[in-house]
Amino acid sequence: MNVLWATVIILATIVIYVLMKRVYEQYRFPLLVPTATTTLILVVLLLFYHIDYKQYMVGGKWIGELLGPAVVALAYPLFKNKHILKKYGFSLSLGVIGGALVGIFSGIYLSVLLHIDLTFIKALAPKSVTSPVAMDVAMMTKSSPSLAAVYVMIAGISGAVFGNILLKYCHVNHFVGIGAAFGTGAHGIGTAKALELGEEEGAISSVAMTLSAVVTVLLCPAAISFILNA
Repeated sequence: MNVLWATVIILATIVIYVLMKRVYEQYRFPLLVPTATTTLILVVLLLFYHIDYKQYMVGGKWIGELLGPAVVALAYPLFKNKHILKKYGFSLSLGVIGGALVGIFSGIYLSVLLHIDLTFIKALAPKSVTSPVAMDVAMMTKSSPSLAAVYVMIAGISGAVFGNILLKYCHVNHFVGIGAAFGTGAHGIGTAKALELGEEEGAISSVAMTLSAVVTVLLCPAAISFILNA
């Protein structure tokens, strides 16, 4: 029975995503980004049919297992555009490190100013990296890994939906700036969006995502401790 249910969940999720991707490709409206619309539809269906998270994850966990191979697959555009990385390596590194720090500190400071509970503050800090990394950081800071994963999803979807609009408004037109912004601010979901814009943007975004994760793991716990004890 579990095998049948898992198969139904996997197929339903994939079918909804494919349909939403086709809708997005036809209309190209930012709010129709398939990651956002698929998530919304799944949430509505789960609530309507009274399916809890554990029931969904019987099949959903297998889709989650594909995250690792998907990230590894980003090595191909990375290798193909390695000459770009050599050319812009230093400026890209500075930009990503700066962006990662802004992401960490802005989330913490805003939360402190709004008097948000400490658990939420610690979970919010690593919002701009992939879920596995954010959950590890949350455990390091004695916060909630599940809550951190929710913030990661929100950051990724909002980055994919509004990132391109914001970049155009700020007149960021260079592929390095675009890729670095998506990878640093919206992790894997942002990288998928960057790949839509071009292979070079996607390659830069994958590097930015990886470097941002390293910076976050190294500095996030110390940043939280520094701000909260200041």
